Amino acid sequence: MNRFALMAASAALALTLTACQGEVDDEEKEAQPEAEAVVLVAPKSQDDAEWKTYLGQVIGTNTDGITERTFNYYLPAATDPAEEDGPYSRMMNDVRTVLQRGVLPGNMLSFSSPNSTMMADLIVEAFEDESIQDTALKGSRVLFIGESKDESRVRQAALSAGAEFRFVEAK
Repeated sequence: MNRFALMAASAALALTLTACQGEVDDEEKEAQPEAEAVVLVAPKSQDDAEWKTYLGQVIGTNTDGITERTFNYYLPAATDPAEEDGPYSRMMNDVRTVLQRGVLPGNMLSFSSPNSTMMADLIVEAFEDESIQDTALKGSRVLFIGESKDESRVRQAALSAGAEFRFVEAK
């Protein structure tokens, strides 16, 4: 009998402590101020590591509603668009190929570079390819992280392929 009484008392004590802990947690939650929105600031340097850290945070805050994958396209600032078989031309071919095949709904394509104008030029040129259908990105999102001066032409290119468009100013 003593064992049964000891087990019953232990169970009662455990339930009491659990109930008390729940009340404390609720009180602590109410006492804590709500987290303020974090303002992300673009690096002032051309350092790729700094930019990639910043862009990862920006992209992460824009994935709401994305149910599939995110494809990130990034060009370093020192990229030479005229370089044959360089990063710019390889990315141009990659983006065109993706757009020609089409992108399934729920995916996101993000485009960014410390050189906003260069990336905007790439996007506009890639999206203007005649073989790209106006439904190539239907149900998908294009995220452009760049300067406001480049937003409207990138927006127009993305919308012409049927994408939802989001812009985040890198400032």
